[in-house]
Amino acid sequence: MFAHLMARTTTAVAAASVLVLLSPAQAHATAIGSTPVASFDYQVGGVTMKVPTGCMFSHIIRGQGKDITYQNAGVDCGFVGALNAGFCNWRIDFTYADTGNKTYRISRGKTHTECKIDPMRNNAPQTLPHYGKACAHLNINGVRRVSQCHHITK
Repeated sequence: MFAHLMARTTTAVAAASVLVLLSPAQAHATAIGSTPVASFDYQVGGVTMKVPTGCMFSHIIRGQGKDITYQNAGVDCGFVGALNAGFCNWRIDFTYADTGNKTYRISRGKTHTECKIDPMRNNAPQTLPHYGKACAHLNINGVRRVSQCHHITK
């Protein structure tokens, strides 16, 4: 009986020692989301451009806590959406808001005058000062057409 108790005690102490010596694994997070781009018309040089249904605006964010290591947003079109002339005068912005929904940082993208069926933008890695949300916005001709957001929490 005593030998059995000693063996159990020794095993428990050894297991506890291993757990103390191991550092906890770092938590990493990835969020991916897509929002449909609603059909709309807009003017480019007097020509009416029509964006049909069938396009999705996707936003991916990777990181840990308030540290963003990778962020990308762009449009993917399929079916009828893939047949359109593309998005002209497009810009993708990234915005960051605190838990009270107050925007404290905007990373405004460059306006691209060419027409592109699959506009896309990466944003630089960064450390956010607050928890809250990170959003990507697609603007066409200076008008916000679609947004996609992720909550950044502890």
